[in-house]
Amino acid sequence: MAEREGLYMISVAAKLAGMHPQTLRLYEQKKLICPDRSTGSTRLYSDEDIERLKYIQELTRDLGINLAGVRMILDLDLSMNELREKIGEMEKDFKETQKEMEEEIERVRKSFKKEIVLMPKGKLMEIKSRWS
Repeated sequence: MAEREGLYMISVAAKLAGMHPQTLRLYEQKKLICPDRSTGSTRLYSDEDIERLKYIQELTRDLGINLAGVRMILDLDLSMNELREKIGEMEKDFKETQKEMEEEIERVRKSFKKEIVLMPKGKLMEIKSRWS
């Protein structure tokens, strides 16, 4: 939770991210970053925001991706994280269901053992001869 708390004013955040404060304003305008606001409407950037800014900088400066491409990548990252979360939940549900099924199979097996009656060999031969 502390990673998401707005701690840094724009000048400090810009230094930490290695960019100009005007770039942070541009990224906010393009909705690439959404800093918290103080009661006086001062932008407050979190540690998570700083990491996001560094990621945006890596995409634009190092990989040459334009801001529209960055927007798409950020959206895809968000979708992938949501899908990973859903997959994790589904795996958990699957494991719980699998365990329940294994327990039910074992319960049924045990109930059949109670119903099986062993018959003396001679009696079995007698029954077979009646059917022949």
